[in-house]
Amino acid sequence: MDSLKDYNVDPKSATNVQGATLVSGAERRLVRELTSTNVNQNPFRLYVQYWTETTYLDEANYDFETRTINRNFWAEMYVGVLTNLKEANRVIAADNTLDAKVKANQQACSEILAVYAWSTLVNTYGNVPYSEALDFAKPTPKYDDAATIYTDLFKRLDAALASLDPTAAGLGSADLIYNGSISKWAKFGNSLKLRMALTIADVDAAKAKTLAEQTVGKVFTANTDNAALAFTSASPNTNPLFEDLIQSNRKDFVGTSFFIDQLNAVNDPRLPYFFKLKPNTTVYAGGTAGSTSPYSSFSAPGTALENPTLPGVLQTYSEVEFLLAEAVARGFAVTGTAESHYNAAITASILSFGGTAADAATYLAQPKVAYATAAGDYKQKIGTQKYYALYDNPVEAYKEVRRLDWPKIVAPKSAVSAFPLRFTYPTTEKNLNTASNKAAADAIGGDVVTTRIFWDKF
Repeated sequence: MDSLKDYNVDPKSATNVQGATLVSGAERRLVRELTSTNVNQNPFRLYVQYWTETTYLDEANYDFETRTINRNFWAEMYVGVLTNLKEANRVIAADNTLDAKVKANQQACSEILAVYAWSTLVNTYGNVPYSEALDFAKPTPKYDDAATIYTDLFKRLDAALASLDPTAAGLGSADLIYNGSISKWAKFGNSLKLRMALTIADVDAAKAKTLAEQTVGKVFTANTDNAALAFTSASPNTNPLFEDLIQSNRKDFVGTSFFIDQLNAVNDPRLPYFFKLKPNTTVYAGGTAGSTSPYSSFSAPGTALENPTLPGVLQTYSEVEFLLAEAVARGFAVTGTAESHYNAAITASILSFGGTAADAATYLAQPKVAYATAAGDYKQKIGTQKYYALYDNPVEAYKEVRRLDWPKIVAPKSAVSAFPLRFTYPTTEKNLNTASNKAAADAIGGDVVTTRIFWDKF
């Protein structure tokens, strides 16, 4: 007689996996979450008013509770990304077949990715479960102070960078971002460190200066360094933008007049990448954020975004150059001038979105764009152009709009709240982790969208 236990064995599910493949899964899920425009997961293109909705207007008006978007984003970051990375580290550490240097490299790459995910959670919610998180023995973890988490993340990132050895192999083909290149991971880790350093610059300028200066000569230097995951043409590994814009057969999004009017005013060469022409015209035109904007009357997201193999982005060379421009403007010793880095950032962005060096030169020659004559202080100059360049990285764009305060985004007339400075905590946390969640809400001055993240000083 067969054992009844046989019925509980799934022959199609692996019982033993390599740690590197768990990192693969985390890479894929992180990039998908940050790239997607699924209204159940990622509304940030709508928040920063790159796009607006054509029919269902909830998310463009900051309603993230109806579809529990704040819960879904939280769960994917904790379960889909961080749990996979924690398990990957455990499996890698226990794998006695791995060379010690290879093992250290694999764990360091996993750790850099974890720091990225943790910083994203903090940037989105503020205080979050951290020191007691991901522990089955602690089902009601405490929430850690956001600034304290950042301090620890810098330590973890430095330790990971110190343990990388370019002379040894890494994750190999399981690495969906850099195909095992340790030198590329070192650049990514330092570029992430530079991003996080500038993130805290308004609240701890001295620390930001020290950390930023430690990355000099170690960050991205070309678009070929970009931290991006190339999707495939076959399901289920296509770019989620393709799934949302084409595979769904829906017409849910168009550009906003807020964004497109700015691009038109400076003859931005990236417009053909960002958007299609308004139907039956030769112009680009956007709808009103948060209001009904028929798909047939305005410019839809660009054809380039409909490519199933379009890479999903974590960080780019263009972003790094903007960070360096800001660092110089703040008086940090990172070499170069604010203007030279600003020009390099814009040029890299235009090239990455299909333009040419000549396009970039013409664009930069305009008084409204040139660093010396563009309006405002360095935050306005850099913030405005960085907002354009972060089009393919809406989660980071959302953070930078709040941090640099440019461009100034006005809530739609029918919005359910002021412009959200953070996600509120998921209802599941309030119901299942009540005491810890209440303590966290009290600590930040209230679990509301207008409570600032610690780095958002102005």
